[in-house]
Amino acid sequence: MADVTIRALKNGPYEVTGGAKVTDQKRTEFKAQGDPIYLCRCGQSANKPFCDGTHQKCGFKAEEIAA
Repeated sequence: MADVTIRALKNGPYEVTGGAKVTDQKRTEFKAQGDPIYLCRCGQSANKPFCDGTHQKCGFKAEEIAA
């Protein structure tokens, strides 16, 4: 299995590379996944858990850095 990497994009979603699959609480896999995938952090996406770009419209701010 490839190494999965999750990167928090500045003021945007999580970018997930390495072939990770996203499942719901019943372990059913979400469709239309690729590599990379982008996961919503703003909570406003109409396509949760995936990002649809709404963070740009709602003014989401997040600038986490590893200390």
